Amino acid sequence: MLAHELRNPLAPIGAAAQLLRMGRLDEGRIRHTSEIIGRQVDHMTHLIDDLLDVSRVTRGLVELETAPLDMRDVVTDAVEQVAPLMQARRHRLSAHMAPASALVMGDKKRLVQVVTNILNNAAKYTPEGGTVTLALEVDAGQVAIDIADDGIGMTPDLAARVFELFAQAERSSDRSAGGLGLGLALVRSLVELHGGSVSGDSAGPGQGSRFRVCLPRLQDSHGTAPAGSGTQAPQSAAGALRVLVVDDNVDAAAMLAMVLETFGHQVIVEHDSRTALARARLERPDACILDIGLPEMNGNELARRLRAQSESAHAVLIAVTGYGHDSDRRESLAAGFDHHLVKPADTNRLAAILAGIGQAQAR
Repeated sequence: MLAHELRNPLAPIGAAAQLLRMGRLDEGRIRHTSEIIGRQVDHMTHLIDDLLDVSRVTRGLVELETAPLDMRDVVTDAVEQVAPLMQARRHRLSAHMAPASALVMGDKKRLVQVVTNILNNAAKYTPEGGTVTLALEVDAGQVAIDIADDGIGMTPDLAARVFELFAQAERSSDRSAGGLGLGLALVRSLVELHGGSVSGDSAGPGQGSRFRVCLPRLQDSHGTAPAGSGTQAPQSAAGALRVLVVDDNVDAAAMLAMVLETFGHQVIVEHDSRTALARARLERPDACILDIGLPEMNGNELARRLRAQSESAHAVLIAVTGYGHDSDRRESLAAGFDHHLVKPADTNRLAAILAGIGQAQAR
C-alpha cells in the first residue's frame, strides 16, 4: 500500500517531464502540465510529511512549541486549508463557533494539523455533494471540537481501530485520493501530547461518522492574548534583489533560480560552499538561499562564514533544505539563518520573504 501510494504521483510527474523534454508544447499545454506537476508534488509532499510525523511521534521526538491560543483561530486556519478539497467535491461545510474565547495551551501548527486531518478524512469518505459540520464548544474545563459527516460511515470493527496506524476503510472508486491511514493516528498522538482526548464513532455503514476532540481549557484570568497565526499574505516585491542560491543539486538550483527570476530578482547560482563564499564577497547579495546538506562545508558552516565576512554579513540567510526536524531548525537559526524552509519550499512564502526584504530596503 505504501509503495502504491508513493508511486502514484510519480506516473503523471514522469509523463509531464517527458512532454516538457519533447519541447513541442504550446503555452496552454505547458501551463496545464506544470499544474499537474504542482498538484502531484503537493500530494507526495503530504504523504512524506505524514510518514515523517508518524516516525517522530512513535519515537517520542515531537517537540511542541506551546503558547496560549484561541481554538477559534485554529479552526479558521484548518477550514481554510481544507476548503479547496471540499469545494472540489461540492461538499457543504457548516461551522459553528463558540461565542466565548476558547483558549488552550498548545502548539498552533500541530493543532491546525489535528483539525485539518479530521476534516480531510471527512472529505475523503463523504461522497460528492455531502455535508460536513463542525462545532466548537466551550465549558468550564475543556474546549471540544465536533466534526460530523454524512459519508460512508464505519463498521464497528473499523470504529474500534480507526486511530491505529494504517487503518483504512475499504477504498471505493469515488475516493480516488486515498491515503496511507496515517492522518487519524497522528491526530490521536498530537491530541494526547496536548493532554487531551479524541474519539470517533459511527452508527454504521452509510450513516456517516463523528469525531470529537477535547482539550483542557486555559482560563483567561490574566487577560492573556491568544497567539496569532503568524501568517501573512504574500506581499508584492518592492524591487529586484541580488540573490545567491547555493545547492549541490544542479537541477534543483536551476529550477529555483528560474522561479526567482520570474519574481524579478537577479540570481547567482553556485554549487559548493567555498565558491559561494568568494562569489558573495564579489556580488554582495541581499539574500542567500542555501541548502544545508552541502558537501565538504555544510550550509550551517557556510552561513556562519557568510555572517563573518563584511560583504555578506547583513544578507538575509534562508535555509531551503530537506532537514525539517525542530532540532534542525534550532541549529540553522543558531548558525545565523533568518528563515528555515523545508523542501519542496513553498514558493509563495519564499516570494513573501524576498518581498519583505525589498520593502525594508525601500524604507
